[in-house]
Amino acid sequence: MGRFGAMVLLLVLLLVGGGAVALLFIDIPPPESRVEKVLPNDQFPR
Repeated sequence: MGRFGAMVLLLVLLLVGGGAVALLFIDIPPPESRVEKVLPNDQFPR
């Protein structure tokens, strides 16, 4: 059981490390959406 657990742990560590490396090198563009909101004049001091 000890050898099987070590293999599973190694597999999990490789998957996590691979995911971290992938996130470092893959260029994911941010979502672009225009936000337009009308602010009432009462919120601003005069």
